[in-house]
Amino acid sequence: MSHFDIRGFSEAAAEICQAGEFLYARGWSPATSRNYRRRIDDRHVAITVSGRHKGRLTQGDIMVVDLDGQPVQSQSRPSAETLLHTVVYRQRPDIGAVLHTHSVKATVLSRLIPAGEAVILEGYEMQKAFAGMTTHESRIEVPVFGNTQDMVALSAEASRWQADNPEAPGYLIQGHGLYTWGRDMEECLRHVEAFEFLFDCELETMRVRR
Repeated sequence: MSHFDIRGFSEAAAEICQAGEFLYARGWSPATSRNYRRRIDDRHVAITVSGRHKGRLTQGDIMVVDLDGQPVQSQSRPSAETLLHTVVYRQRPDIGAVLHTHSVKATVLSRLIPAGEAVILEGYEMQKAFAGMTTHESRIEVPVFGNTQDMVALSAEASRWQADNPEAPGYLIQGHGLYTWGRDMEECLRHVEAFEFLFDCELETMRVRR
């Protein structure tokens, strides 16, 4: 039986609950949709239980899965999208947190960009909020994957993209929302904020150009 550190789980659960309150208050994660993850160790991840309101999370709403997405010492059901998170942890041992949000701006923008194409972010000072970005004179491609209920196929597509773009900070799923990650929860939340600002700028630019 797989074992994990209880103290590590408690710390991860507390961070996830705090992140849920913050994201819900900003309107980026309404109701019970979305899912949040924080690494416990090299084999285990703390995740939100499926169907729980993300603005009112408690430790009882957090469970543990292994890097194959299988529950560990729990009868609770993880999100159907768990594989999309665990592929990040498998490919990026330095990543400590993954957040999936459903903001209006991210969802609308993902519907305006054809699946298979990307949102191009360049020339924005805010790009320096992403880990590894030191100048606005850079280009970030945020791919838009087609939405599907086939999580195995979608996670495989995301895995191939991440293998080819190891330093990329996130992606969109069409009509669904944003996936982003960071070395710890603080960095991951910073990435969410940066993406939200930049998506807002892109949508406003599209509006004034009409």
